[in-house]
Parts: sequence; C-alpha cells; structure tokens
Amino acid sequence: MTSSDPLLPPDTVVVAITALPPDLDARAFARTFLDARLVACVSLLPGATSLYRWQGQLEEGTETIALLKTTAARVPLLREHMLSHHPYDVPELLVMPTADGLPAYLQWVREEVA
Repeated sequence: MTSSDPLLPPDTVVVAITALPPDLDARAFARTFLDARLVACVSLLPGATSLYRWQGQLEEGTETIALLKTTAARVPLLREHMLSHHPYDVPELLVMPTADGLPAYLQWVREEVA
C-alpha cells in the first residue's frame, strides 16, 4: 500500500499493527511515531501471547501489540520509521484501511498527521 495507490485515497484512515518485545519501552517507541506526526494515536495492548515459526522453530512469547492510527499518505514514512526504530530483525507491519468510523474521529486522525 502506498499513497500513490489509486484504489486507496491518501486521506483514508488506516490502522497499522506491530508487535513489540516485552522488554522494550513501548510508550517511548510509540512517542517516536507521535513526535514525527506519523500517527495520531497509538494504542498499546501488553500481554499478548504470540505463537510463530522463526528460523524453522516453533516459538511462543509475550509481546505488546501496538495499533497505530494514521492515513494512507503517511504509510510510506511510517514504514521507513518502523524499519529504522523497531528492534526485531523482521518487524511485523500490517496496514488495514478503515471501512467506516465516526466522522469526527476520522477527521481528527487526518488533522493530526497532516
């Protein structure tokens, strides 16, 4: 997904998801995105259990899930920031457009990252 995607207008509000290790200061990590105005809000959900395959082994660990709210136009910069600030070798970054929402909230997200 890029801001030049003709199927997704740049002002579309999106939710990006990433998983963070439990020993990372998730609040400080989130603030780097807020300070750069790449996101309007980050919701941190600590205590998630993640099961996954890594380097041929089945792994299980506790992580903090971060939900980052932004617009499609900010995704390319968000991606760059994620790659340079995330501690994992292969960070999770999933971006999903919103289908609907309260108009005032969606407008607030747009204004915060403009």
